[in-house]
Amino acid sequence: MSADLPPFPQPQENVGPPELLQLGTGTDVDEPCLRADAARNRARLLEAAERLVAEHGAAALTMEAVAAAACVGKGTVFRRFGDRTGLLAALLDHSERKFQAALLSGPPPLGPGAPPVERLRAFGCALLRRSIDELDLLLAGEPSAERRHTFPPRRFLRHHVALLLREAVPDADSELLSHTLMAYLDAALIHHLTQQCGLPAERVRAGWLDLVARLTRTDTPAPAGDAPAPAAGAPVPVADAPAAAGDAQAPAPSA
Repeated sequence: MSADLPPFPQPQENVGPPELLQLGTGTDVDEPCLRADAARNRARLLEAAERLVAEHGAAALTMEAVAAAACVGKGTVFRRFGDRTGLLAALLDHSERKFQAALLSGPPPLGPGAPPVERLRAFGCALLRRSIDELDLLLAGEPSAERRHTFPPRRFLRHHVALLLREAVPDADSELLSHTLMAYLDAALIHHLTQQCGLPAERVRAGWLDLVARLTRTDTPAPAGDAPAPAAGAPVPVADAPAAAGDAQAPAPSA
């Protein structure tokens, strides 16, 4: 029982800085020379699909509805994406690429240039916001249980978290802890907490900040606008100190 635990196996991925994943959807987005007009049409269709999901949920995402929202013929949507499954895959791919680009080249603290703990905080808050905004879509595209942790987009995000943890807490097991942090941001858990338990998004966000603070041994940032808490042992100002239980209120001075 006193023997050391075996080392955690090295992930089968590059050790260097993460690169933008080319997820691919099996549609003409993967063609190297997509015509400019075709690219514009595709972007227009994806924007219409995003609006439909945001306003009515993933269940409302049909080829006919996208065609109507984009003011094109239904055949155009079928030619571009094949079927509804292809449309969902393209929409998820589009969202994932935007999020990855923000991580790799966007402004700090989500993008490069901020300390690792600040980037961890920003990463979780941004992913939570995206998960809540696109919850139906993410749940519809959720990989099966045996693929969940090898699914390329999830693997990319977990690797990003592991790199930040390695910088922030060099003595920690960043590989295992990155799985712990990603589990908190799982779309199915977000659905359970916000839709089934009725937790407000702000409480889930605060939980993420608290988790990062505990893992990195740093302070949880105070909410915007809050005054800093007094130091331990500091006297409470007389005007703010509550009266002790049972104390009589001092009589007002006579005029």
